[in-house]
Amino acid sequence: MEFAALIALTLLIGMLIILVAVAVGKQKGEISEQLEQNEEDSVEKNAVKAPTAKKQKQQQRPRKEKAQQHTFSHPLLASSLKSHSGNVTSLDFSSNGKYLATCADDRTVRIWSTKEFLDRDHKCLRVNVELDHATMVCFSPDSRAFITWLANGDTIRIFKMTKKDDGSFTFNAAPEDFPQKHKANVINIGIAETGKFIMSASTDTNILIWDLKGEVLASIITNQMTNSYAAISPCGRFVASCGFTPDVKVWEVCFGKGGDFKEVTRAFDLKGHSAGVHSFAFSNDSRRMATVSKDGTWRLWDTDVEYKKQQDPYLLKSVPCQSSEGSRVALSPDARVVAISNRCSVAMYSTSTGQLEEEFHGVHSEEITELRFDINSRYLVCSGDRAVRVFHNAPGYRAAIQDMQAMLKKAQNEGMKQRLQQQIQEAQSALDTVLTAPKD
Repeated sequence: MEFAALIALTLLIGMLIILVAVAVGKQKGEISEQLEQNEEDSVEKNAVKAPTAKKQKQQQRPRKEKAQQHTFSHPLLASSLKSHSGNVTSLDFSSNGKYLATCADDRTVRIWSTKEFLDRDHKCLRVNVELDHATMVCFSPDSRAFITWLANGDTIRIFKMTKKDDGSFTFNAAPEDFPQKHKANVINIGIAETGKFIMSASTDTNILIWDLKGEVLASIITNQMTNSYAAISPCGRFVASCGFTPDVKVWEVCFGKGGDFKEVTRAFDLKGHSAGVHSFAFSNDSRRMATVSKDGTWRLWDTDVEYKKQQDPYLLKSVPCQSSEGSRVALSPDARVVAISNRCSVAMYSTSTGQLEEEFHGVHSEEITELRFDINSRYLVCSGDRAVRVFHNAPGYRAAIQDMQAMLKKAQNEGMKQRLQQQIQEAQSALDTVLTAPKD
């Protein structure tokens, strides 16, 4: 009996243990299912909230990061003009050599003093272009006005100098812009040094000659398939263009003795390149021209000819060079130096020897848009990004010294010799100063 009771008790205890185990396992399962359900609910809630958070993020105004200014240095870099907040598209020196005008897509034109080029700080006069921005700028002959080409308005706007109450000066836009006449993109504008006419040229081989009030005097069809560049000569008599064809065409804009417009007549052509011409430039007296072509050469021409007697310009020099679409050429006013832009770089050549004198690589972060010498042949300036680079014209100093040394050998008059020796010393001193000047 006692043994049977012991077995029964053992069985009872075993059944109780089994029941407890089953109950615990069932509770764990319910807890696990509840956790899984909670996780699914959390995922679903996050999935619902995610797009809302993303949408809120998209609605937040993105912070505009300030573009990094391109850095460049070179021993001949005189200064960098950096007041523009947009890319500089054009520049022009005043006829008196005192000012440089620059325009950019920041809706401003800036007027700089050339005598401050070597200063550490460069102040400028800011002129706002209302409701538009200028892609080109050009000084009037008296330096008291400038014209611009408007990017959106597709027309010319004149700004005239006015005196403010405090005695300072500013430039205000004329009441009315010129009428819209061009049907294609305009590539250049200019004012004749005589003050008698304004020129605008577009890519569709059309050049317009305007009077100062906005009336069209003449229209020139260049027949060059496309125009790549056009300009007025420094003497104010000629208008020239180049493009797809391998020549540069030059016209004379004729006025009567009383100042009335007469006609535009063909003057002469520069022929000899084997491919289209990118651009050209005049010397200050318009007796020399330089061209740069797709055929991989730049050329120097003698244009001091009697074209009315059918005399053609003379080719003086043909030199291999690196160029690309949009390349610009600049000829120093004294015709001693040629500068060629090739994308973001610049090369300077001697016109007497054709030798490469200087190279500046990576001058701008973008393609160079303009290349000019100042009227005294002291500086070469170029634009391409937000900065304007100003270089010392060291090749010009060296060429001037060489020319004076050659004259000294031929001079027979003692007074002439002394003057040349003094000029050589002054030029050499100026060159030494340029080469040893401390850089920022």
